[in-house]
Amino acid sequence: MLSGEKILITGPAGQIAYPLARYLAQRNEVWGLARFTDADSRARVEDIGVTTVAGDVADGVPEELPSDFSYVLHLAVFSAPRPDYDHAMRVNAEGTGLLLHHCRRAKAALVMSTHAVYRPHADPWYAYRETDPLGDAMPPYSPTYSITKIAQEAVARYCARAYDLPVVIARMNASYGANGGLPLRHAERIRNDLPVIVKADPLPYSPIHQDDINRQSEMLLEAAGVPALIVNWGGDEPISARQWCESIAAFFGKRVTFELQEVAGSQIGLVADERRREAITGRCTILWRDGLADALRARHSDYALERS
Repeated sequence: MLSGEKILITGPAGQIAYPLARYLAQRNEVWGLARFTDADSRARVEDIGVTTVAGDVADGVPEELPSDFSYVLHLAVFSAPRPDYDHAMRVNAEGTGLLLHHCRRAKAALVMSTHAVYRPHADPWYAYRETDPLGDAMPPYSPTYSITKIAQEAVARYCARAYDLPVVIARMNASYGANGGLPLRHAERIRNDLPVIVKADPLPYSPIHQDDINRQSEMLLEAAGVPALIVNWGGDEPISARQWCESIAAFFGKRVTFELQEVAGSQIGLVADERRREAITGRCTILWRDGLADALRARHSDYALERS
C-alpha cells in the first residue's frame, strides 16, 4: 500500500474519487482539486482528511496548488448532455495537459479515461482490447464524451514523453459501490417502480466494485510508464444490465421492467478484455453478486431493515 506519500486527486467529491480519496488518506497526505461550487461537498471531502483547493483545470492550475506531489490521480471530467465540444476539450484535454505539466515531477500519474473511447462493435459480448480501434461511441448522456476523452488520452501520452512522467491511462468500465454507480442508479428506479432505461438489451458490462478500484489504483500507479501505459479497468465477470437489474429487483422484492431507448451508432455492449489489468493487479477480490448486495444494503439500509 502507498504510505507517507503526497497525493493529488482531482474531482475528489465524485462517485469514484471520494471513496478512493478516503482510502488513500488513511496512510497518505491527500489533496483534492475541484471547482467545489457546493460548500457542503467541499466540507464532506475535508471531513475525510483531504486538503482541498478550489479551481477549474480548464482555466489553468490554481497558484495555491503545490507542485511537489509524489502521485497524481486525475479523475475530474466534463460530462454533460449539452454538445459543447469547445468547453469539453478545454476541460478534458487541455486541462489534463496543464495539470500534468504542473505536476511533472511526480513519481507517476493515473489519468482516468473511459470504455466509451472504443469504436462500437456489432457483437454486444465482444471484449474490447486496449489495441482496438477508437471512435465515437455516441454515449446518450454526453455527446462530447468519447471524442474529448480520446483527446485527453493523446495529451496524457504526450505529457508522459515530453516530461518523462510515468503515466497510466485507465479506461474505466462500470464502477459501483456504496457511493453510487450505474447499477445503483438502476436500483433507484426499480425501488420506485420505474422502468430501467437501457439503450440495448442485454447490454453487457464488466462492472468493478469500489473496493477493487481502491486496491488496484496503487498497483496501476506502480505500473505507469513512459510511454504511457493504457489499460482497461473493469471487473473479471462480464454481466448484463438485465442480470444485475434482476438481482436488484430480488433485493427489493419487486419486478423490474425495461424501457428500450436505442441510440444509433452507440455501443450495445461494454465488455472489457481484462488480461492486461489482471497481469498488473491480479484478479478482482469482489464478485459482482456479493459486491452489489453489499452496495444495496449500504445504500438502502432503511429498506434492508424493513425486510429483515
